[in-house]
Amino acid sequence: MRRIDERAIKAHADLRFRSEYDYALFEYYRSAKVIAFLERAGVTIQGRVLDAGCGGGGMPLSLADEADLVVGIDPVQRFGDAGVRIGREKGLRHLHFALADGMALPFPTGTFDLVLSHAVIEHVADAPLYLRECARVLRPGGRVYLSTAPYLSFAGAHLPRLKVPVPLHLLLGRRIAFGAFQFLARYAPWTLKEPANENSFIKAARRGVLKDDDLVEKVRVQRLRAQIAAAGLRVVREELHVTATVRRLPAAIARWLRDSALTQDVLISNIEYVLAAAEARAGA
Repeated sequence: MRRIDERAIKAHADLRFRSEYDYALFEYYRSAKVIAFLERAGVTIQGRVLDAGCGGGGMPLSLADEADLVVGIDPVQRFGDAGVRIGREKGLRHLHFALADGMALPFPTGTFDLVLSHAVIEHVADAPLYLRECARVLRPGGRVYLSTAPYLSFAGAHLPRLKVPVPLHLLLGRRIAFGAFQFLARYAPWTLKEPANENSFIKAARRGVLKDDDLVEKVRVQRLRAQIAAAGLRVVREELHVTATVRRLPAAIARWLRDSALTQDVLISNIEYVLAAAEARAGA
């Protein structure tokens, strides 16, 4: 999926929580933005590609439009009724899915030309090990795509938003804020901005259970850079996307807020990287 079709993305975004199938379709169309980022960084999608945390499988479906072989792995079998089904409908014989742990990838060293980690690392129990595994299965001259968000930002917190925009995770700390949202989802869902069908806290409360906190790695910009280097990877391209509020400020102030260690973990809503093996030549 090369063309960014904003209307299709919006249409499928409105339906994405109906089923894994619908969410995979949404990811399929939204993945055009990832492909556009890779192309800006000079990365061509070809050869063998691994999605190291594919969820329902929408991203591998899109990559299969470009690459010779695409493998999507996930520790949870979400892709069976989504990616596998759509792949069959599209007749994609070079697309494969497997249950696997990203911290112990079941592939030989140097297997893939491109490894993707799209909004995965924050859910991984051992982020340094996960990055080392991504680096291990990368062939010489290959690339890793990595995206995530700092956990102190609204986007990276993976928490609902209040109709009155109070940053509970900053004021109370994550543990207390998470408990507060569990309480509100059960007893006062009207205080939350997201509709019930898009709010996993409310869905869990309606089933009579408490939502588990699946944000395992507390991503910080500076720490992530250190983890990337320690895994034997180097940064080919880094884009730090700030919130809409920051973008409306004068450019010089926006850049300072983005780059300052004092503010970036709160005000950056998304981080995107293209990475290569540290020993690879810059022009490889």
